Amino acid sequence: MGKVDLTRVKPYGDTMNDGMTELTFTLPVPHGPEADEAARQLCKKMGFDEAKAAFSKDLGQGFTFFVMYGKCVHTVDFTSIKVAKADVEVMSREVCQEYIAEHIKRSVVIVGATTGTDAHTVGIDAIMNMKGFHGHYGLERYKGIEAVNMGSQVPNEALIAKAIELNADAVIVSQVVTQKDVHVSNLTNLAELAEAEGIRDRIVLCCGGPWISYELAQELGFDAGFGPHTYAEDVASFILTEMVKRKLV
Repeated sequence: MGKVDLTRVKPYGDTMNDGMTELTFTLPVPHGPEADEAARQLCKKMGFDEAKAAFSKDLGQGFTFFVMYGKCVHTVDFTSIKVAKADVEVMSREVCQEYIAEHIKRSVVIVGATTGTDAHTVGIDAIMNMKGFHGHYGLERYKGIEAVNMGSQVPNEALIAKAIELNADAVIVSQVVTQKDVHVSNLTNLAELAEAEGIRDRIVLCCGGPWISYELAQELGFDAGFGPHTYAEDVASFILTEMVKRKLV
């Protein structure tokens, strides 16, 4: 294995720095040799040498699916990368419970939902439900947290109304459907509703989903955003420490 130059990082396939990459996509062209050549030329324009269609399949109605292989010619300077993220030490469930007992001294009410037309519950359930996900228990199992999961396709107005009714400390919303950036408009609307109802300054507002980043969440008026590979303890740690930081206890 060759030495890794973190200032010039590229994909790794069989040998270090070979740039080998697998790429899949669909083109609106009929299946055949011409389609394979179109996909190859497209990959070359995208910065891949020796591109070839390892697999292609007719999807019908003039569409073709491709699995392409090629050598990426570009590199990135890993040492220069800075990513916006929540500046908080992630605590285990047990430590979160101790933190509540020591610093908040009361039950913390967290209301969550998947809002708008989004019917996916996998994200909000992974954070809220007792069984959680992948061995990470959800907020319902945390002593000192009252977790209220409203489910999916909840109107933003209903979520804010429930937060007001329960005098919630935090509101979390999951967004999985992102076609045509519907998640952006929906999350913006939620933040604006919280502001209009006069509760924005007294709640911790968080969102999460496959395409959510901390930076995007803050741009849309949220305190934090949680993307893939985050669990209940990530969300709980942020909410609890943010409550203490903003004196919302």
